Amino acid sequence: MAVDETQPLISHLIELRKRLLNSIISVLVVFLALVYFANDIYQFISAPLLKQMPAGTSMIATDVASPFFTPIKLTLMVSVFVSAPLVLYQVWAFVAPALYKHERRLMMPLLVSSSLLFYLGMAFAYFLVFPLAFGFFAQTAPKGVTIATDIKNYLDFVMAIFMAFGVAFEVPVAIILLCWSGVTTPAALRQKRPYVLVGVFVVGMFLTPPDVFSQTLLAIPMYLLFEIGVFFARFYVGKRRRGDEDTEETTES
Repeated sequence: MAVDETQPLISHLIELRKRLLNSIISVLVVFLALVYFANDIYQFISAPLLKQMPAGTSMIATDVASPFFTPIKLTLMVSVFVSAPLVLYQVWAFVAPALYKHERRLMMPLLVSSSLLFYLGMAFAYFLVFPLAFGFFAQTAPKGVTIATDIKNYLDFVMAIFMAFGVAFEVPVAIILLCWSGVTTPAALRQKRPYVLVGVFVVGMFLTPPDVFSQTLLAIPMYLLFEIGVFFARFYVGKRRRGDEDTEETTES
C-alpha cells in the first residue's frame, strides 16, 4: 500500500520539476536574446524621465558597477515579464489534469486575460503615469535643486510602479475567481461599492510611492477594473453552476 501511495506523489514531483525547468529555461532563453540590447532597453525605460528633466541635466551612477549591472538587472526583469505567458502555460499544464472539462474551458481564458491585463497595466504606467508623474515632480522641484536621478534608484522606482500597476490590473481576474469559487457573488460585491472605492485608494497608498498623484492614478483604474470584473463574473458563475450540474449528472449515471 505504501508503495502504491508513493508512486503518484513521485510522478507529481517529477512533473513539477519538469515544469519548473521549462519555466527557468524559457526565462534564460529570452534573457540571452535580450542581454545584448541591455543598454537600449534601459534607455527605453528611462525615456519618460529624461524627457522631463531640465536641459543640461542627466541621470547619474553613484556606484562604480551600476552602469554595467543596472541594465543587466533590468534585462533579467524584462525577461521574466516577457516569459510570463510561457510560465503560466507551464502552471496550466501542471494543474490541468486535475480539473474537470468545464473548469479547463473556464481557466484558459483567465490565464490569457491575466497576462494581457498585466501587460496592459505596465503599458498604462509607462505611457500615461510616468510622463504625468515625472513632469509633475520636475515642475515642483525647489529652486536651486538640480535633478540628477541615480540609475539604480530609478530602476527600483519604475519596477515598483510596474509591479503595482501590473498586479492592480489583475483585479477583474481576482473577482471572477472569487465569484467562481463561491467565496462571494457579483450581487454582494455591488453592494460593497462604497467600501471598495475607499479600499482602492488605501491599496494605492501602499503600492505606489508616497505621493497622492501616483495613488490616484492607480486607484481610479482599479475601481473601473473592479466594475469590469463584477460585470463578467456573473457569466462565469452561471457557467460554473451548469458545469457542476453536468458533473453531478455524469457521476449519478
